[in-house]
Amino acid sequence: MRILIIEDDREAAAFLCKALTEAGHVADHAADGEIGASMAQEGGYDVLVVDRMLPKLEGLSIIEDLRKRGDETPALILSALGQVDDRVTGLRAGGDDYLAKPYAFSELLARVEALARRRRPGETETVYTVGDLELDRLGHTVTRAGQAIILQPREFRLLEYLMKNAGQVVTRTMLLEKVWDYHFDPQTNVIDVHISRLRGKIDKGFDVPLLHTVRGAGYMIRDSAR
Repeated sequence: MRILIIEDDREAAAFLCKALTEAGHVADHAADGEIGASMAQEGGYDVLVVDRMLPKLEGLSIIEDLRKRGDETPALILSALGQVDDRVTGLRAGGDDYLAKPYAFSELLARVEALARRRRPGETETVYTVGDLELDRLGHTVTRAGQAIILQPREFRLLEYLMKNAGQVVTRTMLLEKVWDYHFDPQTNVIDVHISRLRGKIDKGFDVPLLHTVRGAGYMIRDSAR
């Protein structure tokens, strides 16, 4: 799941991004309302987590503008303003849920996942399938031929990106940017190590290999039986 955090408190945002990443999700951060509005308008997010009081553009204004544009991406409002009238105002502005600060991360995570499940059918693909391999983005599960496969958060994100681009070559640069959030090559074998571990989990013991190395280009996941 891809989540946009619009929060001007950098320490709080860093904690939230780290915790969401450890939970297996992709978290992007915008430090003010204008940047957040621009990133939200670009789309591609499953859920928005929006602080109400932001510099440059107030959180509720971001949500109201998105709704006027017809963008129904679920939005969870975070705010130190937690009275009933404050929550009502936030929900009427287009927010889908409202959580007062301070909050427990476990509750925020549960609310974010619940909002993602509420999205209308067809709005976004939540289950990827390649051959007998299936990945459920929202349930955070992977199975092959009905057998559960346990992946670490980074392995899950790697497999998710590969399956999202099934049948296409995915380069090292693409993986570094989309899975590791690196915009430079750290000159390490981190990708090779994770690909090897992932291949061992999804292909070992099965007749048909799904994860392939395309020499000199990158990697591809496809159903070789077809």
